[in-house]
Amino acid sequence: MKRNRIWAVAPLSLGLALGTLSFNPLLRAQSQTPPAGQGQEDQQKSQTFVGKVIKARDGRYALVTDEQAGKGVYLDDQEKAKGFEGKNVKVTGVLEVAKNLVHVSDIQLA
Repeated sequence: MKRNRIWAVAPLSLGLALGTLSFNPLLRAQSQTPPAGQGQEDQQKSQTFVGKVIKARDGRYALVTDEQAGKGVYLDDQEKAKGFEGKNVKVTGVLEVAKNLVHVSDIQLA
């Protein structure tokens, strides 16, 4: 009896395996990162962020962009940020999304 079940399930398993392989290239194509030049260009664009400079619990300076939601970004230039602690500012820089970090090029009072 067990042999009959194995042979009955084998074509189903084989069909699922082959079906997965035929769709797999489509899934891989959708999940690929953009070519090297395109993705980096988008991330290297300077942006402007408006908010309040605070000293986070870990001791780093951050820019709170939405106090109610608790959203913000860390600032890489801690010395520039230190002079604006507790003040509303406009920060210009490049956002590094993976680290939630802005590479600051300029900070001005808002």
